[in-house]
Amino acid sequence: QVQLVESRGGLVQAGGSLRLSCAASGIMFRVNAMGWFRQAPGAQRELVATISSGGSTVYADSVKGRFTISRDNAKNTVYLQMNSLKPEDTADYYCNARVTDPFAHDMDYWGKGTLVTVSS
Repeated sequence: QVQLVESRGGLVQAGGSLRLSCAASGIMFRVNAMGWFRQAPGAQRELVATISSGGSTVYADSVKGRFTISRDNAKNTVYLQMNSLKPEDTADYYCNARVTDPFAHDMDYWGKGTLVTVSS
């Protein structure tokens, strides 16, 4: 079993910054891509950013130039640095990881989510 534990989100003013982290633990052979998704009230969950085990990144157009995803492979941890936050960034943020288990099975795991609220 694999657990993803996210750091606490919070309330920040528009234009401010916030950093999220998410650590994977449990029985894992390899942690592959990791990423962040978000879901605003009444909306579908959407991709924010992903990062491969080699460091290749993909960003949603809405966050390009403002958010930076990174990871520490030794700690199985992914980070999301969020700058120049806007009220429309308000959402529950979910960590995701694709993990290969010792039997060569790939599975996706999700964190429980953390709320980020940006006030105008």
